[in-house]
Amino acid sequence: MTDSISSSPTVTIITPAYNAEGFIAATLRSAIAQTYGSFELLVLDDHSKDRTAEVAEDFARQDDRIRVIRLPRNYGAPAGPRNVGIQQARGKWIAFLDADDIWHPDKLRIQIEALEKSGARFCSTQMTDFVDESELKFGPVGAYAIRRISFLSQLVKYQTPTSSVMVDAQTLRATPFNEDPAYKAREDLDCWLKCHERLGYSIKVQYPLMGYRQSPQQISGKKLQMVGRHYHVLKKYRLDNGRGLGPGAALFTATHFLSALPVRLLGGGV
Repeated sequence: MTDSISSSPTVTIITPAYNAEGFIAATLRSAIAQTYGSFELLVLDDHSKDRTAEVAEDFARQDDRIRVIRLPRNYGAPAGPRNVGIQQARGKWIAFLDADDIWHPDKLRIQIEALEKSGARFCSTQMTDFVDESELKFGPVGAYAIRRISFLSQLVKYQTPTSSVMVDAQTLRATPFNEDPAYKAREDLDCWLKCHERLGYSIKVQYPLMGYRQSPQQISGKKLQMVGRHYHVLKKYRLDNGRGLGPGAALFTATHFLSALPVRLLGGGV
């Protein structure tokens, strides 16, 4: 058992999980291996039908920074579980780690360092794709660049992989994830746009500090469906002044998928 965490961990990690028995152990090991230790990890089990909750509870018995919350019903998408986690978070910062993704050991440390130096309130990182975690190799992080992402540039191309994001809790409580089923798999796009509009910009560490697991079962692999969902989010988006994006919804959907196409064809990450 680890030493008890302080009453106010700096970071709350939110991990929504549904039928992730085969992946979640590797995900949780990557969180426990962080060189930055002031965190709590909330696993939100979305009424899984397999042993996801039991696997996570095994980890929680060994590390008291981990807490497993068994949700009383299935939300059908990560938005609801994430919102539950946001409301229960004790950290100043909230980081997201999906139940099948994996972090570089220095991920939290580098992001906290970048946020403190810049004064920003939202930070993401680059990512790398993988299929089998045994093939995912993270090397030592040397010098790295920081890039600003504006609201407009996020509209032109989604640039903030969810499992790389760290944002201050106050902002997230003001801009929760949309739990409408029509936003499934693109609820993050909507939330991150709202954060960028509210904050003005985010920063991105130009180094792959997370691994994104690719699987044929993932909804994000269904490209035509994803185009439609992306457009739906942008068509429904309302700016702070109440105006919609108008023809920009179709334009920004096109710019996102056209700019992402070469990366996906050649492999690699965002």
